[in-house]
Amino acid sequence: MTARHIMMMALGGAIGAGLFKGSGAAIDLAGPAVVLTYLVGGIILLFVMQGLAELAVNNKQARTFRDLVQPLLGGYAAHFLDWIYWKMWVLNIAAESVVAALFIQYWLPTVPIWVIALTVSAIVTLINLFSVKLFAETEYWLALLKISVIVLFIILGLVILFVSFHGHQAVGFTNLTRYGGFFPNGMHGLVAAMLVVIYSYGGTEMIGVTLAEAKNPEKVIPKAARGTLVRIIAFYILPFFIIVSLIPWNQVNGVPESPFVTVFKLIGIPYANHIMNAIILLAIISSMNSGLYASSRVLYTQALDGRVPRLFAKVSKRRVPVYAILACASSLYIGVLTSLFIGSKTFNYLMGSLGYTVLFIWIIIALAHIKSRSPLNKQSNGTRTFPYATWFALLALLAILIGVLATTALIMTVITAIIYAIITVTYFRSKAQLTAESIAPE
Repeated sequence: MTARHIMMMALGGAIGAGLFKGSGAAIDLAGPAVVLTYLVGGIILLFVMQGLAELAVNNKQARTFRDLVQPLLGGYAAHFLDWIYWKMWVLNIAAESVVAALFIQYWLPTVPIWVIALTVSAIVTLINLFSVKLFAETEYWLALLKISVIVLFIILGLVILFVSFHGHQAVGFTNLTRYGGFFPNGMHGLVAAMLVVIYSYGGTEMIGVTLAEAKNPEKVIPKAARGTLVRIIAFYILPFFIIVSLIPWNQVNGVPESPFVTVFKLIGIPYANHIMNAIILLAIISSMNSGLYASSRVLYTQALDGRVPRLFAKVSKRRVPVYAILACASSLYIGVLTSLFIGSKTFNYLMGSLGYTVLFIWIIIALAHIKSRSPLNKQSNGTRTFPYATWFALLALLAILIGVLATTALIMTVITAIIYAIITVTYFRSKAQLTAESIAPE
């Protein structure tokens, strides 16, 4: 994969349901100040990604996150990062398969959600199974399409804000302060919205699992990281600024259609609801596509290292880890079964756990980067400056974690804690088993 593939894949993972589906939830929590939450989240992301790019440059033999983290933070941190990252994506693609089905059901109201979700899941699976090149090209064009729509949304939104036409009066910025002020829910609302923000940005760190399939990763990864950051911050902050300026923040969730559809209708574009429904659908499929790639590569490298059955390390003639992809794709079909019982609630139910996971992934990456700058670390050449930016990111993430713990529903926290406890127990059990085998008499 080239830099353009990797950059678009990271964008594809990050600009998906989190933006189109989670936007209303974030605005509900923070009001117009949601723009600040995405700005803060973008700055933290910038610092974390800079650290990740530097780790990739320093470790040219690395294939995935585990190889970057293990020499610095040890086996448990590497194991924990690998499995929570894998868990994040398999849950995410399961949830998004149901969301994609809901958007298709807009046109096919008589077809059951589970049938549509099954069809979408099969298509995404086949794209990943065919070849890395096909996956990369598919993801590139899907990501480019939704980015083009977001750019169009920004341009049209700015026109509606500042230009009067055909009886339409320029809206201006009055909605930013009219309904309870810019901070209608205070600091509590800002902190609560940060979980949605972090979840929305999650997926950008996906460049860390492309190391083994990237050309010249020590050059490609930093370039992709820099290019991705600017675009993600722009594609989140500007759209949210336009949404809360055009529509009173307390009415965003009350409108049955997406804020993107509202803007297209105001400008007079025919069939805006159908066009936007199709774009959001492709955005979600793009995110599912990236998620299946990322989760399968984590499982593949685990198999190469002997931590899971070697079956998952087998590749096809096109160098695709078929069994790893099929194993991760099974979560799509679990999502299909889930939709039979709880339907559209799947996405909202899983978002809390996914937000926690992105937080911990970023915290571990930040810790690894800080450790890499230590004078005691062999990778440190002693000439690099103190990692002030990464320390800022780490402290900010810890503060957000504390705030999220205090504001998130208890059930979400308990579910996440159980999952993390299972990952921890499996690590120490396997370690104890290896120790027992090494000291057992022959």
